[in-house]
Amino acid sequence: MSMDVSKVKTSPVFIRLIWTYGMVCLVLCKWVDGFKDLNATAYYNVNSYGVSATETGPLMVGLTLIKEAAAKGAVCLDGTLPGYHIHRGHGSGADSWLITLEGGGWCNSIRSCVYRKKTRRGSSKYMEKQIPFTGILSNKAEENPDFFNWNRVKVRYCDGASFSGDSQNEAAQLYFRGERIWSAAMEDLILKGMRYANQALLAGCSAGGLATILHCDEFRRLFPRITRVKCLSDGGLFLDAIDISGGRIGRNMFGGVVSLQRVKNLPQSCTKRLNPILCIFPQHLIASVKTPLFLLNAAYDTWQIQVSLAPPSVDPHGNWHECRNNYARCTASQIGFLQGFRNQMLNAVEGLLKHKKNGIFINSCFAHCQTERQDTWFAPNSPRIRNKACTRIAEYVGSWYFNRSNIKAIDCAYPCDNTCHNLVFRGRWS
Repeated sequence: MSMDVSKVKTSPVFIRLIWTYGMVCLVLCKWVDGFKDLNATAYYNVNSYGVSATETGPLMVGLTLIKEAAAKGAVCLDGTLPGYHIHRGHGSGADSWLITLEGGGWCNSIRSCVYRKKTRRGSSKYMEKQIPFTGILSNKAEENPDFFNWNRVKVRYCDGASFSGDSQNEAAQLYFRGERIWSAAMEDLILKGMRYANQALLAGCSAGGLATILHCDEFRRLFPRITRVKCLSDGGLFLDAIDISGGRIGRNMFGGVVSLQRVKNLPQSCTKRLNPILCIFPQHLIASVKTPLFLLNAAYDTWQIQVSLAPPSVDPHGNWHECRNNYARCTASQIGFLQGFRNQMLNAVEGLLKHKKNGIFINSCFAHCQTERQDTWFAPNSPRIRNKACTRIAEYVGSWYFNRSNIKAIDCAYPCDNTCHNLVFRGRWS
């Protein structure tokens, strides 16, 4: 019996399979690119992670360059224009705005920044012309129940310092203009209608999550008092933690960012009592944030495990190689070390627990960034705290934003949570 190949290629099932495969590849590539010094591939043991189970696939949104930015010196590392992706709201969400700040690591030396400016993390020349809007950016009510019809914006990240530096290096032709990019993007969006917002949410993942904390109160000041304004930091709770060698490689890395790029928007309430390098760590920042803030983080943050707790540079004998790539291969003593890291994270957010305006979601997963992936944001098998059957991350965030309930959700310690979408990496570290 013969088969009509042309009919197979145009069938809804075939198209859906191609979309699923393509989007999984895209998500994984974007993930790996966000890790500093990582040459590995992330894979997930679930069929359609991060993608929409629709025949048409996720909404693709084009890149808008900020034409007026150059005159303000608001340029990417290589001097090109910054940009964002915007999808307009409608109906009840026409005057509501969700601004997400892209993440993707940092550069803390001339060498790493020169390399970065030849990638999409440092130049709009290399940015995708279109990106998928999934998770909190989705335009489908069944995937994003509270924010699907808002004006949704993703600001691209091309400065390497969480939208916070203001300097340059003429010899290397590097422009450290993250603070100016932030201002130029906000000014452009204000002119495009954001000034009429009756509610707004600033969010970000990873380096964008840190930027959200740094700019949260500044974002609040863009709007009248009657506008509901809140901030959501996803995977941005980077800790000044002791690594496996007894040192603080994370502090050294962030110190390079602060000094090289002249990060200036650190709160004086912190810099007056601590070294400015320490004031870029959220554990020293969050107490000064006056605007309602939601912290969403995995207790066993894979970025921090791989980059600031147990990177190859402090693991010369490779004792942590298996563990940092696959949590299931950690020894009892290694899990004990990671439990100590979780305890430090819980201590860091203790102050936020006292204020009803703030929200917290810390699940006991080996993950990093959970709002822009559909599988972790809002799907039938999304992560849940203490295995509760009916509450997913999107529902927690929505309940907090709209004051439906007081959200302080902290999971029990690993390995109690069987709803996690844990990240596993394969490949070798450079």
